[in-house]
Amino acid sequence: MKRLTTLFTGTLMVAGAAAMTVPTVGYAGSHGERYVMITHTQGTDPFWPVVEKGGRDAAAAVGATLEYNFDVSGDMSAMAKLIEAAAASQPDGIIVSLPDAAALGPAIQAAVADGIPVITMNSGLESSAELGALMHVGQPERDAGFAAGKRAMEEGVTKGLCLNQEAFNTALVDRCTGYFDAMGADLNQIDVSNDVSQIETRTAAALQADPEIDGVLAVGPHVCEAASKAIDDVGAEVHLACFDLSPGVMDLIESGDASFTIDQQQRLQGYMPVIVLHLYNISAGLLPGANIASGPGFV
Repeated sequence: MKRLTTLFTGTLMVAGAAAMTVPTVGYAGSHGERYVMITHTQGTDPFWPVVEKGGRDAAAAVGATLEYNFDVSGDMSAMAKLIEAAAASQPDGIIVSLPDAAALGPAIQAAVADGIPVITMNSGLESSAELGALMHVGQPERDAGFAAGKRAMEEGVTKGLCLNQEAFNTALVDRCTGYFDAMGADLNQIDVSNDVSQIETRTAAALQADPEIDGVLAVGPHVCEAASKAIDDVGAEVHLACFDLSPGVMDLIESGDASFTIDQQQRLQGYMPVIVLHLYNISAGLLPGANIASGPGFV
């Protein structure tokens, strides 16, 4: 097994046919709290079920009900409508990922104005406080990307390529930007989409178009797995680094096909917001003194 190395301690260690809503009910003797978690997954990324599981486990631990919502289209306006619908149902709190503050901000601000406590998680650290959220649970993405780029350089990378599956997601852009900041190079990022076949095709095309690329950063686990196949298909000698954990990514690291991945502890990102909201609601506004940094760490 690979050892997890913490890089930064940070601060502290519905509506629409396309929408998915799954409730979790806490144990008997519940305080009766109901929380809604809304994320920007499209239901295909192996990252998000771990986040959901963390939220469910936390809800069960405190005797609350958790509803988990997402829109399979990945459209930000549809996600904003999910936030609006959640707020209209008057839950005890909303937990939301924040990949696009411009698109989601008004819905979050409206929920806060209605007196609903909101915690952001995963993406949106820089925008969380200004939108009125209580706090953020996640990793500083640019720092994480910088650490990945620094290590890639130490391992011999001279020219990199960043594969971004969600070009609208500021957190993923920050990862790519940090990677190239560490190298002292301009951003070289391509949009590969969340479709595995497109990831493979676009990665292969980019590598064939520029044989000088000797380092690839995949900013999602399924992207990493697809990129590895593309690298093999074109016969390139390329250093592959990844973000986030999945069984497939761990297999790539064990086999030596990927050098490392950055772990942001996504289960913690699902678990801690529920716990914090529970304490906030039952303990007269009790809150941690700062945002909770869930990562990054090397695996």
